[in-house]
Amino acid sequence: MPPVVPAIVPAESAVSISAVAAHAGVSVATVSRVMNEQSGVRAPTRDKVLASVAALGYRMNHLARSLRTAESRMLLTMVPDVGNPFYAQIVRGIDTVAREHGYFVLLCDTGADEGRERSYFDLLRMHRADGAICLDPDTVQHALSHESISLPWVACCEFDPGVAVPYVGIDNHRAASDAVAHLLAQGHRRIALINSDERYLYARQRRQGYLDTLAAAGVQVRPQWMVTVQSLDYEAGTQAALELMAQADAPTAIFAVSDTLAIGVLSALRQLQKRVPQDVAVIGFDDIAIAAQIDPGLTTIAQPMRELGETAARLLLQRLADPAAQVPGVLLQHQLVLRGSA
Repeated sequence: MPPVVPAIVPAESAVSISAVAAHAGVSVATVSRVMNEQSGVRAPTRDKVLASVAALGYRMNHLARSLRTAESRMLLTMVPDVGNPFYAQIVRGIDTVAREHGYFVLLCDTGADEGRERSYFDLLRMHRADGAICLDPDTVQHALSHESISLPWVACCEFDPGVAVPYVGIDNHRAASDAVAHLLAQGHRRIALINSDERYLYARQRRQGYLDTLAAAGVQVRPQWMVTVQSLDYEAGTQAALELMAQADAPTAIFAVSDTLAIGVLSALRQLQKRVPQDVAVIGFDDIAIAAQIDPGLTTIAQPMRELGETAARLLLQRLADPAAQVPGVLLQHQLVLRGSA
């Protein structure tokens, strides 16, 4: 007798929506409204349907639903460098809110290139994705704004308030000012800045915060103490710090516009056998996870990274729910976190 081969049943069809309806004692239409988060279902009925869904292990067929509704249930998250740990918590925040509302997230590495960003916007035009969250430089966003203004996207961290696109970020000028003010309060007057590519709004704003705070304190700014790097990796911070410390009148404090750069600075100071913070104080920006684990711990400006991602996702979902609605921009609070480096 030949062996019996069990039929392979796709997981999503193992329990039908009709079975859920029968188990809950409601109509198939009611189950559909609950699963699609539509209104018109009383709370007790909704709870009963969800209990049946859990009891039977029902899984909604998202592909079938997307074909019926012309929705992909896909959100794009466009980042300029997926290797930067700063973006990890933001993406987690986006993903958490997206999944709560039945969406999937596709992570897109644009390399801060407008051509690559344009190709991802094409997915929105062709309805291969429902919406996008963009963390690319505001200069890249601005270059595409004339053709993407009607598309469902929001800006996160980088934004141009003059463009009618919802955004979430922080007050980078004030945050940089807080960092520099802390160094001034400790008696430092030779304060250097390691800045990023000024295509980025945050780099321009943090540079201005640094300049304005020193000027308000009557401290002369020396151009040789301002270094701009083209990447945010550790090595860039190390090389910039070595250049600064090679000067005859080297700074006694360094403010770096990202934690990765600041950690590179600490590496350079170790190579030079400089004590931190006794010889040179260091402040970073972002408060990535490793900032608290290194020795000395990195004093830094903490961004609410996860909240930035969650807020961006909520703004996008708000825009998808009502494309005509005026969705406001949001600025979240930063925090100066004091550790051993400054």
